[in-house]
Amino acid sequence: MLRRLLFGAGVNVADIALPAFVMTIVVQVARRSGTRKSQMIPAVSVLTITHALEVLVWSFAYLLVDAAPADANLVYFAFVNHTTPGYGDVVPVERWRLLGPMMAMNGVLLFGWSTAVIFEMLRKHWSVSKFPNRRPRSWHLCMQT
Repeated sequence: MLRRLLFGAGVNVADIALPAFVMTIVVQVARRSGTRKSQMIPAVSVLTITHALEVLVWSFAYLLVDAAPADANLVYFAFVNHTTPGYGDVVPVERWRLLGPMMAMNGVLLFGWSTAVIFEMLRKHWSVSKFPNRRPRSWHLCMQT
């Protein structure tokens, strides 16, 4: 069980590194572009693509350890776990069942992170458009821990 926990934790770390890099770029671009409405569609699109890439990372992890039945579509299997609806038609092999909840936890965290970045972008746009003479708070605030 320790081996499976360590493997899942390693995939979690790798999967968090990807959006951390992408969100840093999205925030920097948003900071430079100001408060234009047109920045929302590209930013949300990039974050959506990043979530799809996160699913591919987990799909590859499932492939490495044969966590799903041989006839399972690993990308579909990973999407089901990442978006947390639970198992339906594909069930992991007994030995690797712990990866499903670990991936679901990872997905909830990363979707929440994306939502926070989008909310901060909207908040900044709204505060500038509603109060044009007020200087908006810095973008770095949404990236601080």
